[in-house]
Amino acid sequence: MLKKVLGVAAVAAVAFAVVPAQAAHMGGGCSSANLAKTESAIETMADGEHKMAAQKEMAAAQDAMLNGKGSCAMHLSKAMQDTMAK
Repeated sequence: MLKKVLGVAAVAAVAFAVVPAQAAHMGGGCSSANLAKTESAIETMADGEHKMAAQKEMAAAQDAMLNGKGSCAMHLSKAMQDTMAK
C-alpha cells in the first residue's frame, strides 16, 4: 500500500514539474501579447487557404479568451501553425 502511495506521489510530482515547463516552452500560452504577434503574422500572409484557416483559429482563440474557455491556447497554437504553413 505504501509503495502505491509513493508511486502516485512520484507521478504527481513529475506532472507538476512538466506542465509548467511545457507551458513555458509554448511561449506563455494565451496572452494578449501572443494574440497580437499571431495577428500581425496573419496580416502579412498572402491571401489563400492557410490565411483563412489562421483567421478562423484566431477568431476562435479571441472568443475563447474573452469567454474564459480553456481552448484559447489550442486555437492560438493552430493559428500560429497555419502562419508557418506553405
